[in-house]
Amino acid sequence: MPYITGDCRFQLEMAQCLDDYVGKDNPVRVIDVFVDTLDLNTLGFQKATLAKTGRPPFHPGDLIRLYIYGYTNGI
Repeated sequence: MPYITGDCRFQLEMAQCLDDYVGKDNPVRVIDVFVDTLDLNTLGFQKATLAKTGRPPFHPGDLIRLYIYGYTNGI
């Protein structure tokens, strides 16, 4: 799908894996695993219809992660 996605956490950056910057006990890891278990199609998220102009949409899973993170942190 042509969604905008974030960088892979397992890429190397300055000899460090991006995933290493997040603590092992950080709640973000729970949110990530939880959203990965969701069947987004069953929840009503459908493939986006792309326009000929403009940016592609963000992946719904990434937006759900952001929403849950913001909600749990009072943002």
